[in-house]
Amino acid sequence: MLALAIIVGLFFGLSQFITDLMWYGQLGFQSVVWTQLGVKVGLWAAYALVTAVVGFIAAWLAIRARPAAADGSSIRVNDNVVEIKQSVSSKHARRVAVAVSAVVGVVFGARFNLDWSQVLLMFNAQPFGVKDPQFGIDNGFYVFILPGLKLMASALSTLLLVGLVFSVATHGMMGGIRITMPVNGRGLFAITKRARRQIAIWLMLNMFGWAAQIALGVFSTLTAEGSRITGATYTTVNATIPVTFIMAVLIAVLGVVLGVWLMRSHALEGSAPIGVRASTALKAWRTPLIAIAVTVIVSMVLTIAWPALLQRFRVNPNAQEMESTYIQRNIDATRAAYGLGKLKTEQYKATTTGKQGALRSESESTAQIRLLDPQVVSPTFKQLQQSKQYYTFADSLTVDKYNIDGTSQDTVIAARELNLDGNDNRNWVNDHTVYTHGYGVVAAYGSQVTSDGQPRFFESGIPTQGKLTESEHYEPRIYFSPNMSEYSIVGAPEGTDSWEFDYPTGSQGASTTFKGNGGPSVGNLFSRLLYAIRFGSDQILFSDRVTSQSQILYDRSPRERVAKVAPYLTLDGRVYPAVVDGRVKWIVDGYTTSDAYPYSQMAELGSATQDSTTVTSSTVKGLGTQKANYIRNSVKATVDAYDGSVDLYVWDNTDPVIKAWEKIFPGQYHQLSEISGDLMSHLRYPESLFKVQRELLAQYHVTSASQYYSGEDFWQTPVDPTESKQAQSEDILQPPYYLTLQTGGTKEPVFSLTSSYIPAGTSTREILTGFLSVDSDAGSTAGKIGPNYGTIRLQELPKDSNVPGPGQAQNNFNADADVSKELNLLQSGSTNVVRGNLLTLPLGGGLVYVQPVYVKSSGATSFPLLKKVLVAFGDQVGFADTLDEALDQVFGGDSGANAGDADHASGNTQAKTDSSGTSGKDATDSSGGTGTSGKSDSGSMSGAQRSPELQQALNDASKAMQDGQTAMKNGDWSAYGDAQKKLQDALNKAVELSK
Repeated sequence: MLALAIIVGLFFGLSQFITDLMWYGQLGFQSVVWTQLGVKVGLWAAYALVTAVVGFIAAWLAIRARPAAADGSSIRVNDNVVEIKQSVSSKHARRVAVAVSAVVGVVFGARFNLDWSQVLLMFNAQPFGVKDPQFGIDNGFYVFILPGLKLMASALSTLLLVGLVFSVATHGMMGGIRITMPVNGRGLFAITKRARRQIAIWLMLNMFGWAAQIALGVFSTLTAEGSRITGATYTTVNATIPVTFIMAVLIAVLGVVLGVWLMRSHALEGSAPIGVRASTALKAWRTPLIAIAVTVIVSMVLTIAWPALLQRFRVNPNAQEMESTYIQRNIDATRAAYGLGKLKTEQYKATTTGKQGALRSESESTAQIRLLDPQVVSPTFKQLQQSKQYYTFADSLTVDKYNIDGTSQDTVIAARELNLDGNDNRNWVNDHTVYTHGYGVVAAYGSQVTSDGQPRFFESGIPTQGKLTESEHYEPRIYFSPNMSEYSIVGAPEGTDSWEFDYPTGSQGASTTFKGNGGPSVGNLFSRLLYAIRFGSDQILFSDRVTSQSQILYDRSPRERVAKVAPYLTLDGRVYPAVVDGRVKWIVDGYTTSDAYPYSQMAELGSATQDSTTVTSSTVKGLGTQKANYIRNSVKATVDAYDGSVDLYVWDNTDPVIKAWEKIFPGQYHQLSEISGDLMSHLRYPESLFKVQRELLAQYHVTSASQYYSGEDFWQTPVDPTESKQAQSEDILQPPYYLTLQTGGTKEPVFSLTSSYIPAGTSTREILTGFLSVDSDAGSTAGKIGPNYGTIRLQELPKDSNVPGPGQAQNNFNADADVSKELNLLQSGSTNVVRGNLLTLPLGGGLVYVQPVYVKSSGATSFPLLKKVLVAFGDQVGFADTLDEALDQVFGGDSGANAGDADHASGNTQAKTDSSGTSGKDATDSSGGTGTSGKSDSGSMSGAQRSPELQQALNDASKAMQDGQTAMKNGDWSAYGDAQKKLQDALNKAVELSK
C-alpha cells in the first residue's frame, strides 16, 4: 500500500511537468524545458555538492584536530576554570558532519535557480565590438560576463563562509574551542593551537573572497545610477574607483594580519598563570583591535570623506567642465544602447497661419488621415459585427495597413474572439467541446466612415466577406487569441458528426471539427488522466467527447505562448492580428534587454511605456517593472490563430544578445530570409520600443554635454488631453499613433508611429517643441526589410516657436464658442459626445491637429458614431461634418486637401461616405435621402445633375443597404450576402452613370 501511495503521489506531483513536456513537444520547443531544467538542476546539484564538500572538509579537519582525551561528556572545575570536555565521538561527529553538510548544500544550492540565464549567457558571451571609455573593455564583458562573475564571486564567498562556520562549530563540539570563566586574567575562550591555525586559514580565505568582490565591484560603477546620469562621474573615476582597489588590498591585508595573529597568539590558549593581570591579557588583543580600527578609519576617510570633499570643493564649483567628459560618455552610450543611432533631426520652422491651398501638395497625406480611433470604436465593432453574445472584440483595436485595390490603406482591424462569458448556457460540454473558437477578422478603412458615421468595413460578416478573404485557402477560425478560454478539447473520429459550433447561420449554427495540430493528444487513458489532474476535471476522463482523435488546446493567449517558448525575452504590451498568406496570425514583438550596458542611462520600462492606452485598456500592457539600459527589438514572433504554432524570427541579427540566445537554443529561430512578403508587410515598428525611445529622446536629443548639463532644452511627452480618456491622474501620457504621412526627410507618405514633445516641467502655456516619428513600414519584399524602416525622425521647432501643444489645441477646441455651442447640442439628454484621439500632423508648413468627434446614445445599447471633425492650425479652429470641410475652414476656405488624386477626390478621406463601404459622393444616407461627401467644389454632383437612371440606381442601392441591415439584425447571413451583392451592383451602375 505504501508503494502504491508513493506511485500515486509521484503521478500527481509530476502531472504538471509531464503535460508541460507534452505541450512544448507538440510545439517543437521541448529543448526549452530540458535546457532550463538541466541548467537549474545542474547548478543546484553542483553547488550543493561543492558546498557539502567544503562544509565536510572543514568539519573533518576540525574533528582530526580535536584535543587528545577520552570520548564522553564531562565537566571539570579546576582552579576556578570551568571546562566543557569532549562530548561526541569522532566517528559519530563525522556522520553528523556528512548529514549537516548535505542539508546545507541542498539549501544553498537552490540560490542558483533564478540565475540560470546569467550563467548561460556568461558561457555564450558575444562581443559588442564597442569598448567602454573607462577601462577599454568590450561591452560584451559587462552585459554577458560580469553578471556571471558576480554570481560566482558571491557563491565563492558563501562557500568560504560555510567552511568557516563549520570549522568553528565543529571545533566547539570537539573541544578545540572551550568556554572559560574570565577569572584572574584568563580569556573567555580557550582555543587549541591546531584549531587556531585552521580557523585562521578559513578567516583569511573569507577576507580574500571579500576583497575579490570589492575589486570586482569597480566595474559596476559604469552602470551605477547617479542623480543625473548613469555611469561613472568625475568623482567616481578620480576617487571611488582607485579607493575601491585600495580597499580591496586593505581588506586582504587585514585578513592576513588577523590570520597570522590568530595562529601565533597565546592569549587564546587558556593556559596563562593565575597571576597574569587582565591588562597583560588585553595587550595580546592589541594587534587585531588596532588592525580593525585602522581599517575602519581608513575606509571611512577613503570611501566617505575623500569623495565628499572632492565633490564639494573640486567638482561642484566647476561641475559643467569637470563632468562634461562623463556626460558625453553617457550621451553617446545611451543613444547607442537604445537604438537611437538612426535618428535624423531637422529644424522645422512651423507657421501658425493657414493659407489657401497650403495642403495642395500634401493631398496624399491628408487622404490617409485616420479618423477612426481604435480606442473608441471597439463598441461600434461589437454592436455591428459581433453578431452573437458569445463573440467579442478587444477593447483596444489595432491600426495596420493593407493594400486594397492597389492602394495602401491605414486599417483598423480586430479579430472576432470567443467570449464564453456571453453564453447563457454554460456547462462543461459547451465550454470545452462546443464553443471552441472565434471566427474571422473585421477590418475598416481608417480614414472613411459611412453616411451615418459607422466604420466603413472592407472585411466583415459571418461567413467573412471582403478584400482579405479572397484567397481560397483563407482560414477564418480563431482557436488561439488573447481572450480565449482555459482549454478546449477538439477533434473527432472520421465519419462522426461534428459537434464544435462553427458560426451562426439561419436558425441553426454550422458545425466543424478541428483539423490542425494545435495541442497535445488526449487520445489515450494516460494522457487523459494527466490532464484531468492538471485541470481538476474528471469530465476529461469520462466524457465521450474525448476520443482517440482528440487534442487539448490550452495556454491559448499568443503572448503567453511566446513567453513560454522564449522566457528570456521581454514582450511588447500589444499583440495584434494580421491576415497573412490566407491565415490569421497574431504578431508579437520581442525585446532583448540588459541593465549592464556601460554608461547608458537606466530607464524604468514600465513607467516609460505607460500611457492612456495602457491605463484604459485591458488588452494593452506596458513592460512591467523591469529596469534596463539596453533594448533591441530583436525578435518578431507569430502565433497562428488556427493551430497555435509559434514561429520566432530573428529581426535584428546585429544584436549580440539574440546571437547568444541563438547559441543557447539552436534551431529555434527562423532567419530574416524566411519571412514572406505578405508577413513582412504587416511587421511594424513596435509601440513599446518607441515609447521607451521617446522618453529617452526627451533629454537625449541634446548631443552636447554642456547643453545637457544645463537642462534648459529638455522636453517631455504631453499628457493625453482627450476628455473621453482622461483618468484621475493628470500625468497619464498621450500614446503614440500609427499614421501614414509625409514627415521630415521623406519624399512621400510613410506608415509611421508618431508622437510630440512640449517643454519639460510645469508651464503655463504648452508650446510644441518637437514632432517625433519613426518609419514603421518594413516593406513587402520577402526576406528583406525596407531601407528606411526604423529611421527615427525628429522635427525640432525653433525655440521662439509659438505652435500650440496638444493640451493647448484641445483647450482651443473647448473654448471655441461655435464648437462649444454645437457640442452642447449634441450632448443632449439622450446622447453623449466622445472625443477621439487628437492627432498631430506636420502639414501645410506647420502642425495640423485633427480630432474626430463621436456621438453615442446614453441608453443601454449604445456605440459611438463619427459625426464631426475638429481641426486646428495655430489658433484657428475648424469644425465640420467632414474632414475636408474642417480643413477648408482653417485654410482660408480652400485647403487644397481635396485636390489630389482621383481616389481622394471621390471622398476617400471624407468623414462621410455611403454605408455600403464604397466612396460614392452621391450615396444615399440611412434614411433614404441623399448626402454629399465634402463640398460641392470638391467634385460632388448636385441633385440637378442626376439622371433618372442614376437616381434609380441610388434608390436600388439604398434599398439593398436597408435589406442588408435587416438581414444582419436577424442573423440571416445568406440574405445579407445577397443584399451586399445587389448593393455592389447598384453602386457600380451609379458610378458608371455618374461618369
